[in-house]
Amino acid sequence: MALKCGIVGLPNVGKSTLFNCLSNAKAQSANFPFCTIEPNLGTISVPDTRLEKLESMVNPERVVPATMEIVDIAGLVKGASKGEGLGNQFLANIRETDAILHVLRCFDDGNIVHVDGSVNPIRDKEIIDIELQLKDLETIEKKIQSLARVIKSGDKEAVLENQLALKIKDGLEKSLSVRGLGFTAEEMDVIKRFNLITSKPVMYVCNVDEASVLSGNAYVDQVREAVANEQAEVLVIGAKIEADITELETYEERKMFLDELGLEEPGVNRLIRSAYSLLNLQTYFTAGVKEVRAWTIHKGSTAPQAAGVIHSDFEKGFIRAEVMKYEDYLHYGSEAAIKEAGKFKVEGKEYVVADGDIMHFRFNV
Repeated sequence: MALKCGIVGLPNVGKSTLFNCLSNAKAQSANFPFCTIEPNLGTISVPDTRLEKLESMVNPERVVPATMEIVDIAGLVKGASKGEGLGNQFLANIRETDAILHVLRCFDDGNIVHVDGSVNPIRDKEIIDIELQLKDLETIEKKIQSLARVIKSGDKEAVLENQLALKIKDGLEKSLSVRGLGFTAEEMDVIKRFNLITSKPVMYVCNVDEASVLSGNAYVDQVREAVANEQAEVLVIGAKIEADITELETYEERKMFLDELGLEEPGVNRLIRSAYSLLNLQTYFTAGVKEVRAWTIHKGSTAPQAAGVIHSDFEKGFIRAEVMKYEDYLHYGSEAAIKEAGKFKVEGKEYVVADGDIMHFRFNV
């Protein structure tokens, strides 16, 4: 399931530093593989302590974590929506992502010049928002024109789409992103067909200095207030600190460095997990002596859909799923002990998979 998060931000906000830290995510979790597909696209592992626990209990031949793709999207300047700078390429790249990580500079440093001369994360946010909104406005106006012809035929689906499109156009003209217009989940399912950039879920990543990494600062407070109506997550991270962590050779050195800062884990670990959640994803596991593996599924997936992530034949010929809860596995220590305790469940096609389920599938094709 190759789902992508795109990192966006103005120059000198820490975007590239953060991407480089994510590219070196293996430095924080030695067991997790990392590969770079091309310079601006990284496939990164999702840190999960449950996978490590299962590895220690099962002692498999190999461990395979859940993964997601991070794209470093560059080239935004004012006027990008009209093709200024690398605008058209930027907007094409961001349209291909499933969610947006918007990096905002929330630190003062006279040695790092801000592209607009002063630190103001709200202004920075609005610069990018306006360009994306203008591009969406162009897209939705074309959609309304195309729908006008279909509506005349009495197509009820087209009438609904047109109503939503007109509401979107009105919101965009008021400088409101689609995700902040209060659409229902059912309406958003329809709106996805429009392929609008500002309908994508977003996480604002506040890049702060070392002194603010634990509790944020006034800039972060401004961001939280500004995005309150967007249903967006705000994450505080120190990109420079993360860069320092990736330079350390051993786990012990990294642990000591984090302890000194009062941090339990590197910020990039939190960011990766938050991005995974932002994409509405969750994990189930398969566990055996050959392999312990984390599988990525959408929240709300049924057992056959989860089986289909392994192989399409598993979904087509699904018979049943054998399910153990991760907490039970941790408590009882083995599949045999779980069965003896009566905690081993056999589920059918309607079963909705829970995050952390350990599963075996029976199928016939």
